[in-house]
Amino acid sequence: MAAMRTLFLVSHVLAVTLLYVSLAQGLNPKCETADHGSTLQIFHVYSPCSPFKPSKPLSWDESVLQMQVKDQARLQYLSSLVARKSVVPIASGRQIIQSPTYIVRAKIGTPAQTFLLAMDTSNDAAWIPCSGCVGCPSSTLFASDKSTTFKTLGCEVAQCKQVPNPTCGGSACSFNLTYGGSTIAANLSQDNITLATDSVPDYTFGCIQKVTGSSAPPQGLLGLGRGPLSLLSQTQNLYQSTFSYCLPSFKSLNFSGSLRLGPVGQPKRIKYTPLLKNPRRSSLYYVNLIAIRVGRRIVDIPADALAFNPTTGAGTIIDSGTVFTRLVQPAYIAVRDEFRRRVNKAGVSSLGGFDTCYSDPIVAPTITFMFSGMNVTLPPDNILIHSTAGSTTCLAMAAAPDNVNSVLNVIANMQQQNHRVLFDVPNSRLGVARELCT
Repeated sequence: MAAMRTLFLVSHVLAVTLLYVSLAQGLNPKCETADHGSTLQIFHVYSPCSPFKPSKPLSWDESVLQMQVKDQARLQYLSSLVARKSVVPIASGRQIIQSPTYIVRAKIGTPAQTFLLAMDTSNDAAWIPCSGCVGCPSSTLFASDKSTTFKTLGCEVAQCKQVPNPTCGGSACSFNLTYGGSTIAANLSQDNITLATDSVPDYTFGCIQKVTGSSAPPQGLLGLGRGPLSLLSQTQNLYQSTFSYCLPSFKSLNFSGSLRLGPVGQPKRIKYTPLLKNPRRSSLYYVNLIAIRVGRRIVDIPADALAFNPTTGAGTIIDSGTVFTRLVQPAYIAVRDEFRRRVNKAGVSSLGGFDTCYSDPIVAPTITFMFSGMNVTLPPDNILIHSTAGSTTCLAMAAAPDNVNSVLNVIANMQQQNHRVLFDVPNSRLGVARELCT
């Protein structure tokens, strides 16, 4: 029982400090299987193939509350993005701390240095703490001086206009990010990056030089958004702005999912919904969620709770970094109330942000997201979170935080697990098909 409890905790606690580290430090030897072609293995951040571990064991209640806090912070970040008038392609420190749950391997520089980078579909560019960084909390830094292909970009390059707060004190294009009480200073840089067996020369990223304050997480990140400095934009010739992923379940820590880059090998039989464009936040993947079905009943949701509005940022996005789906309050209440009616059990309790929990076993209805052009029906594994002993079961969705610009519905990674999600940007569409990712 203790071992099962530990396994659950390892799989479910999302720590703040998602560190990027060298592959050589602390990885299970069985996990050094090479990535092939244009397909990368995706590891859950607490799998045996990841060096990230909870700093101390937590009770199940505490672990769920921690996840809720991290998700709430990420929702606040995403909501702060949607109303911005300008695109900021380099990730802010505020975003990076929002606990991306899945990581992939990447090799940077010549000779290559291997890192584990968090995968984030709502962010554009990569940034990495670099050697010589003052105040970086990680001891493992990218040794840019040991790479023969590394270069710092000057202020004359077009990319310098795409970073936040660019300055030109010296020859480098420098910029500043803020996170909480921390300030992060970086240089716009380029080097080779290798993903699986694909080499991408002159990849542009932020090379972190200085961190002040204690709230900046020392982590590398791979941005899979669709803004100007994203991986997709920088590799259009190679991957044609197309990729898919299959996220392994929290319950399957011994297995990896996959990130498949480019159009080759993508599923042929898959249903699509159009991707919508928000010029105020071009990197987010908006889709048209038109209704939600619980069991066989389409619940009564006000039209404006689901409607896409580029001016306010309202609508629905697919996001790989949020753990639990968040719906704006009128939509969530409608789904929750019908779920409770179908379960038909007394004694509903709450746990943190989850307000529909049961202490007795339940038979849960399916929940179907109805998009224009496709329906995605979620089985119980995608909508219920269980305590280790099985004594508590919660509906793993929540209302969007009411202390932010609550106009955004976020389809999160727990609801995407064991599905192949295909991002086909040239044809402006997103596909979803059931697939056992583990």
